[in-house]
Amino acid sequence: MAENFGQTPSQTVGPYFAYGLTPEQYGYPLKEIASGRLASEDAEGQRIRIEGKVYDGAGAAISDAMIEIWQADAKGRYAHPADPRGSNADFRGFGRFGTGTDPDNRFIFDTVKPGASGDGQAPHINVTVFMRGMLVHAFTRLYFSDEAAANAEDPVLSSVPADRRDTLIAQRQEGPGGVVYRFDIHMQGDAETVFFDA
Repeated sequence: MAENFGQTPSQTVGPYFAYGLTPEQYGYPLKEIASGRLASEDAEGQRIRIEGKVYDGAGAAISDAMIEIWQADAKGRYAHPADPRGSNADFRGFGRFGTGTDPDNRFIFDTVKPGASGDGQAPHINVTVFMRGMLVHAFTRLYFSDEAAANAEDPVLSSVPADRRDTLIAQRQEGPGGVVYRFDIHMQGDAETVFFDA
């Protein structure tokens, strides 16, 4: 006889992340395990900020999305025990941000620019999008506009139709606090971001 298990949060229409995954950002008295800050002050590499918004099909900013990112450090190493090159104790490599915590509904990550992780891949950041009404979260990648030569050789980016690749490219800007990469995520519409199967 098959057991009947209840649905998990990712199988129902949320959001659960306001109090479950980003509690401190929303003022709940719980400790969160990840934030928008991925590296300590002592972490090696170029400091960057990633900013963007998540837009719906009508072009409106989504106020209750949650973005997770996972990336390599400046030397292309992941903070993961399966990476045989060793880990960087000053670099977490994983971040989480709820768009409802910013007055402009942005996600903001302070990190270091990743190095190339090997296998011909350009420096990139893995991005996961969660939001109300999505039964399964969406996966995409962020590449850097100032890495054109590496981007041209990246096997994943090269698998995307040429006229859609720009949806995966974060644009470099010089901000008052340093380098900012702008990366907006469009869930639907003419400018829809390219999403990948997990």
